[in-house]
Amino acid sequence: MSRFRLSKSKVMSWSQCPKRLWFEVQRPDLLVVPPETQRIFDLGHQVGEVARSLHPEGVLIDPPSLGEAARETARLLARSGDLTLFEATFSHGGVLVRTDLLFRSDDAFRLVEVKSSTAVKDHHVADSAVQAWVLRGCGLPLDRVAVSVVDCEFVYAGDGDYHGLFAELDVSAGVEALIGDVAGWVAGCQETLAGDVPDIDMGSQCRDPFACPFIPVCSADLPEFPVSILPDARGTDVALAEAGHADVRDIPPDWPLNELQQRVRRATRMGEPEFDAEASAELRRLSWPRFYVDFETAQPAVPVWAGTRPWEQLPFQWSCHIERAGGKLEHAEFLDISGEAPMRPCAETLLQTLGDEGPVFVYSGFERRILRELAARFPDLGPALLAVVERLLDLLPLTKAAYYHPAMKGSWSLKDVLPTVAPDLDYAALGEVQDGTLAQLAYAEAVHPDTEPPRADELATALLAYCRYDTLALVRLRRFLAGE
Repeated sequence: MSRFRLSKSKVMSWSQCPKRLWFEVQRPDLLVVPPETQRIFDLGHQVGEVARSLHPEGVLIDPPSLGEAARETARLLARSGDLTLFEATFSHGGVLVRTDLLFRSDDAFRLVEVKSSTAVKDHHVADSAVQAWVLRGCGLPLDRVAVSVVDCEFVYAGDGDYHGLFAELDVSAGVEALIGDVAGWVAGCQETLAGDVPDIDMGSQCRDPFACPFIPVCSADLPEFPVSILPDARGTDVALAEAGHADVRDIPPDWPLNELQQRVRRATRMGEPEFDAEASAELRRLSWPRFYVDFETAQPAVPVWAGTRPWEQLPFQWSCHIERAGGKLEHAEFLDISGEAPMRPCAETLLQTLGDEGPVFVYSGFERRILRELAARFPDLGPALLAVVERLLDLLPLTKAAYYHPAMKGSWSLKDVLPTVAPDLDYAALGEVQDGTLAQLAYAEAVHPDTEPPRADELATALLAYCRYDTLALVRLRRFLAGE
C-alpha cells in the first residue's frame, strides 16, 4: 500500500468522513470553502497570535518549509533548560503536526492546543490525541496535554492586555483514552486514500463538527427535494431514507409527519405554494409609519473595544426603511468603519430615526436581542431602546404560519423566502457582500489598519447596499403577506 503524507487536519477530516479526506487529497480542485468556514479560520489565526503574545519568551518556528521547521524544532529541543515553542513541528508514522504551544519546564513537557471556542469539545480532545501520538512517537515525554479556550467572561479593559482571555483546561485523561486509537485512524486514512472514492451517503457528519467543503459535490446527485429539507426533522429524514424514501414527493401519505412537515410535503407534491391570508391579516390593520430594521454585527473572538467580551455580537450598522401611509418609502442607514466602538452611535442614531410611534418590523429574534443588549450596555439609553423592543413585530413566525413555497426547500430563511415573493430582488446581484457572514468579513477588512482608504470605501458601499437590501426585502415580504 502506498503511503500518503498526512497532517493532523487530514486525520481529523477522515474522522469526520473518509469521503471528505479522499476529496481533500485526490480532488482538491473540488473544494469550496464556505465564507463561515473562512471566518472561523481567520478568527483561529487571530486567537493564536494573541495566545503567543502572552508568552514573550516563546520562539516561533516559521521557516519556509516543513522539513526545515522540523529540523529547527529538533535543534531548539537539543538545548538545555526551559523552553517555549510556537508551531513546533514533528513527524511520526507518516503524520506531520505543528503544535500551537509547547512548554518544557524542568524537563517536563506540556502541550497546549489553542482554540477560539469557549468550551472544550470532543473533536478538540481527538485533535490533541493525534498530536500527542506523534510527539510521543518522536520520543518526547509529554507530561500534560491541555486545550486553551476563550473565557467568555473576560472583559477587555481596552489597554492591549489580554491576560485572562484564555482558560487552560487539562485534557490529559481524555487524550490517554484515545491515544491508543490513533494508529488505527492513521491506517484508516491510508486505506481510504489508496482506494476509490468512498461510497458514503450524506448525513449529520456533513456538518458535524464542521461544514464539509465538499457538500456541493456530494449533494449533486440528491433528488430535487431530498427528505433532509423537512423542518424539525429530528431523525424523521433518516428514518425515511432508511425506508427507501429519498424525495419529499415520495413520502407515503400515512407516514407520521407534524403539521409543518405535512405542509412541506403537500406543497412540494402539488408544485404550488400554500398561503393562508388570514394568518397574517393583522398586518393590514397596523398604524403608520411602519419601520423595517436590520442590524449587522461584528463578533470578534478577541475583543477590541473596552468593556466588551469575547464573541459578543456588537452592532456596527443598521438599515431602516420607513413606509408612510399610501406606500411612500424612505430610507435611513448607519455604518461606522472608523474602527472606534460603534455601538453607542449605532443605538443613538437608530433611536432618532424610529421616533416614538409605529410598528418596527424585523425577521427573527436577532434584532430584539441586540436592542436588549444595547439597553443593558447603555443604561441612559435603556428605556428608549426597550420601548423600541415593545414595538417590534417579527415577520418570521407570521411567514412560517402563513406561507410556504416548494422553492424554499424547507427553509424560512429570508433569503429563501424572498425569491418566491419578490423575484426581482436578487442577493446574488449585490457583489461581494451577499450575506451576514460576508458582511462580518467585509467589516473586519474595512476597519483593519492596513486597509487602504479606497478599499475601505468600496467595502462600505457593499455593506450599505447589502443591509439596505435586507430591509427592502422586509417591506416586500410584509406587503405580500398583507395581500397588498
